[in-house]
Amino acid sequence: MTRIGIICKKGKAEPIELLKGLLPWLSERGLTVFVESEAAQNLGIQGYDRRQLPALVEMIIVLGGDGTMLSVARLVAERDIPIFGINLGGLGFITEVSRDEALDALDKVIAQDYVIEDRMMLHTRVIRQGQPTAEFTVLNDVVINKGALARIFDIEIFIERRYVTTFKADGLIISTPTGSTGYSLSAGGPILYPTLHCMVITPICSHTLTNRPIVIEDAMLIEARVTPGSKDISLTLDGQLGEALCEGDVVEVRRSEHVTRLLLPAQRDYFQILREKLKWGER
Repeated sequence: MTRIGIICKKGKAEPIELLKGLLPWLSERGLTVFVESEAAQNLGIQGYDRRQLPALVEMIIVLGGDGTMLSVARLVAERDIPIFGINLGGLGFITEVSRDEALDALDKVIAQDYVIEDRMMLHTRVIRQGQPTAEFTVLNDVVINKGALARIFDIEIFIERRYVTTFKADGLIISTPTGSTGYSLSAGGPILYPTLHCMVITPICSHTLTNRPIVIEDAMLIEARVTPGSKDISLTLDGQLGEALCEGDVVEVRRSEHVTRLLLPAQRDYFQILREKLKWGER
């Protein structure tokens, strides 16, 4: 990989400071670098529209947090381009490499001492009166929830066209294994090993205590129907995209034909990451 794209978290100084040192380091190693427009403007160099980068590069380095990684995952989903994340955000479950480890990790990447981990994505459609009105591909999760002033509402769940149950809850999360350490975990869902082929359905503050998260295989179709009388309901995707839902709308969720390709150090230990990020074993 000799053509490298770089995308930075917007509105933050730290990614730009890191980029200043990273550009000559990459150039010394004979790599051609394409920097997104906003970051390039800060440095007074030529930049490229973020939407152009997937057609120009063989790999993308993300300087930011998991939110930036999620947006880049959607950007390159159809291009099969690996992403290397340097964590400049919070927890960093997807951007696993810290700033201090960045150059050593990139040296290993250049020496081809790395693994590429394919993470499943979700394809989501909103069906209104029998017709699709919106489609999305996401890495983390699909969330159906209520507005700030709405009450508990009912969501009918079907798996493979078979009725499962009606959740009376504040909302519903349908998550990939990658997304299981996000909103789903906060709502009581399980941690799933990120390369598993499955999805987890997690109710948010269910009115019925026996309603628990359900893990199903990724080949299954999930349909969530907003029942009549429900008001002020929204669909949120990866916590970044939104769509208003109407009563009677059906949200279809299935495994996407695309994957997110994460470029990771060969010696990386996922369980060590869990211990560090979730503070396991600390008192």
